[in-house]
Parts: sequence; structure tokens; C-alpha cells
Amino acid sequence: MTKLETISTNNQDALQLLQEATKARSKKINKIEKLKELKTPMAFYHDLKSLCENGLENLKEEDEKYLLKCFGFFLKKDNTFMLRARIISGTLSAVQSIKVGEISKKYANNYMDITTRSQIELRYLKLEDLYKVIVELDSVGITTFQTGIDNFRAIVTSSFDGLAIDTRIDCQTIIPKMTQVFLKNEEYMGTLPRKFNTGILGTTTNDCNIYGQDCSFILAHKNETLGFNLYLGGKVGVQATSANIFVTQEEVPTVFKAIIDLFKTYGFRDNRNKNRLHFLIEAVGIKEFSKAIRTYSKLDLPCAGELLVKEEFKLKNDGLYNLQDDKTAIHFSIPSGILSGDDLLKAGKLALDVEGIIKLSVEQSFYIITDNKKIEEVKNSEIYKKYDSFHNIYFNNLVACAGTATCSFAVIANKPDAIMMAKYLHEQVPMDEGKIRLYWSACPKGCGIHSIADIGFEGCIVKDDQGNKCEGVRIYLGGKASRQAEEARLIVKSTTIEKAKEIVKDLVILYKNKRIEDESFEAFDTRVLSKLSIEDIQEILGL
Repeated sequence: MTKLETISTNNQDALQLLQEATKARSKKINKIEKLKELKTPMAFYHDLKSLCENGLENLKEEDEKYLLKCFGFFLKKDNTFMLRARIISGTLSAVQSIKVGEISKKYANNYMDITTRSQIELRYLKLEDLYKVIVELDSVGITTFQTGIDNFRAIVTSSFDGLAIDTRIDCQTIIPKMTQVFLKNEEYMGTLPRKFNTGILGTTTNDCNIYGQDCSFILAHKNETLGFNLYLGGKVGVQATSANIFVTQEEVPTVFKAIIDLFKTYGFRDNRNKNRLHFLIEAVGIKEFSKAIRTYSKLDLPCAGELLVKEEFKLKNDGLYNLQDDKTAIHFSIPSGILSGDDLLKAGKLALDVEGIIKLSVEQSFYIITDNKKIEEVKNSEIYKKYDSFHNIYFNNLVACAGTATCSFAVIANKPDAIMMAKYLHEQVPMDEGKIRLYWSACPKGCGIHSIADIGFEGCIVKDDQGNKCEGVRIYLGGKASRQAEEARLIVKSTTIEKAKEIVKDLVILYKNKRIEDESFEAFDTRVLSKLSIEDIQEILGL
């Protein structure tokens, strides 16, 4: 048997293992899978306009729990809808920003959230307006297709992809090809076993949580060829694992399609809590899954190369980030990602005036990117003065998911708690520079990605000193998401939010004192966790 025949045989064995794993988990399919059998998303879409005119009482179970979500609409507990729009690479043109701002004012109570995937969510929409919103978004090239339920979330990348000084591969030419594989393709519309998160990074700086995806293409080189190492199986609380595969730039769409075809064909469809790609890989092993990728892609994919992601993302104390071609990214710090339609409208008009674009970040803020000569025009604007990066540095790296106001899973208010904590720290431990990533999740689902935070908060119910139940948090410390991936460790099992403020204040004082000692700008994990163990910190804090 030749070497190629041996490889082919081994890869076929991997497919056999996938088949056996799927068979073992196929004794009972979940309710959503049964709903999928009733109507296809595109058949539903043809009736969407009339459905929106018929009233909530006429919504069927499959409409609410599956079909509407395929187009980004989620019915909330107040009988209004949240809408998730797909913002490719987190990039909004000035015209798109103005349109989204207008839609928010017209249909969504002048409210929106920037998400941890550099996307936009509108809230408080009425059923009768859903189709109108889709049409208006489509007029500026924004779609809501396949942004919910068992579909593909937006492909994340660096906020400065193709623009950063450390760009080695411009992914702006690759991401559209990846998106084209699935977007508005009926074969992949709502047909996956669970949601699928993807990231691709062509810079040496990781500013987009690249290791936290189901499928990650991460900048690497092999034999003097620039490409990507493939990482798979990330999800909330779990970082992706190396598949030991190197992928060239040209091969990315083919490999991506092979992975999603494997997931679609062999992914589990029983317990929705255990149906992500992570669990399929866990069942057969990453080595076998990698063999299956080679079979499905029909590519002779070599082993992984050397990762080139080595830099720590640092925003200077003037809120500026230098880019190629005499351009600069100017940071707008949006507390907890809450933005009004009015303010996005103002930002869009400013971007238009300075011939720039808006880039959303995974930390729920945004940048206006423009020529260096337009920097002062941006910084002198009303909207920048409202959200400038050093109004309160604790807002700069603050993340918080929806909370009880709009999410049925949440157990704490969350966004208001995150903002309150940042304001408290600003009052108690004021700083004019530094970086501490404060990430808040309102429940164990972890949508606020607290598990990779410097200081992470997970909502829970606790008892106060009088024995009354109240909102509280678990506190995590030491997550990493930049040069390497590492999960944060639990340091406080549960405490009230008031007591959490004092604990976090002491942590920040520790950070600030370390900064004074060496007088350099460093992030929390570099300045504190590289010098002290978590056990040391717990002892210092008396935990």
C-alpha cells in the first residue's frame, strides 16, 4: 500500500468513527429538530410580510422558536423583538451607520447594543415592523439572514484587519468568500445541529478573542508560506484546540466548507446543551476529526506551522491606534455596549464628514478610522467628547451581556451593574492609563465572555447579611485572550454586588501600585498575574 493509500484509508477510518459517534447520540432528536421538519426558512421568508401583519396571536411555535430566529428575530418577554444584524467584519460605512441609526430611532426605541462579535442588535421592535426593517437594512447592504438559532454567527476578525501595521494577511478578501459558502444558501440555512462561531486573524495582535470560536484560522507560517493554523472546538468556557493543520490563504474557504459539512452531517441533534462542534470533536478526538477534514476537503493539508500571534493589544492613553497609509483608529468607549440610534447617527455623519468608516470591536465599543489629518476634527466633535476613551478608563475594556431587562436566562441586571462598577472604580481608584478587562455575564451561559476576563463576573443569586435573597456574582480572575488562551479561575464562589465592589477595588489598587512601581503601561495580566499567583492574590485580599 502506498503512503497516499494509507492516508486515505486512515481518513476513511475517521469518518467511520464520526458515524459511530453520531449513531450513539441519535436515539432521540430534540424539539427544535422536529420543528425544522415543518417548513423551510426560505418558504417561511416568502410569507414573512403577511405574517408580520397578522399579529402575535397568530404566531405558531415553529415561527417563534425556529423560523423567525433564522432571520435574526427573537421574541422577548415583553412581546417585542430583538433583531441581530450581520455586520461583515464589524465594518460599517458612514451610510450604513446613518441608516442603522435612523432605523433604531424609527422602530427600536432609539436603542441598540454592540455585541461581543462586533455586531449590532436592535431591541423593542414590534412584529408589524420586522419586514420593514429587513427591507431598510437591505437597502444599504446589511442582512439579518442566519444570525440566530442553528446558523452561522458573524465571522470575527481584528478591528484593524488589513489596516494594522502588523497585518500580515488581509482577511478582507477571504471573509467574503467564507461568508458566501453559507449566506442565503438553503443547504445551510438553519440546518446545522447548533450555532457555529468562526474567526480569522491575519495580524500578529489578537484583539478579537480568536481562540474562543468553534472554528479559528490563526495567523501562522510554514516553510516560508504565510497562512493559518486551524483551531477547533471553542465555546463559552472552553478555548479552541489546535487541529495541527496548516491552511494556506487560498485553501481557507474549502477547509471552512469541509468543517461545516462535517458538523452538519455528523453533529449531534439530541441534547442541545451538548450539540456544539466541541462535543463532536470530544467524542472522536481532534486527531480523527482532522483526518476527516482532509477527506472532506480533498486537500493534502500539512501539519501546523509556527503561530505568529504574539502581540498584546494596547490602546494608547490618547485613544489613538496608528494604522497603515497615514490612517488612525480613534476609539469611542461605549459603556456596556449600549448605544442610542441618535449617537450612531451622529457617529455616521462624523464618519461621512471625515471620509472614514466605523469599526465595531468585540469589547462592545467602536472606532472611527480616518486619515491622520482628520484626527482633530473627530476629537473636537460632540459625539467623541461624550465617548472619549479617557473619560473613564474602566469603560474601555468593559463587556456586559443583556441582563434581566431583556434576557429570560439572566439572573442579574448586569449592564447597569457593570456600568455602576466602572463608575465606582473611577471614583475610588482613578487612573489616567492602564488596561483591565472587566467582563460581565448575567448567568452561567457566559454571553459576556467572563471566562477570559482579567476580572470576570458571573451573575448568581446570593443571600445578604440579613439572609435575604439578592443579586450577586461569582468573581473570576486571570483569563487570557490575546497572545495565548487561558480560562479565568474562580476566586470568589459568590458574593453580593456591593461586596464585589470592595473586592475589585482592592484588586485594582494592587494593579495601580504595581504600575507606580515600574512606571510603564501594561495590562492587568502582565503587571499583576505575571508577578503574583492567584493564590498570592487571594491571600493578599484575605479571600
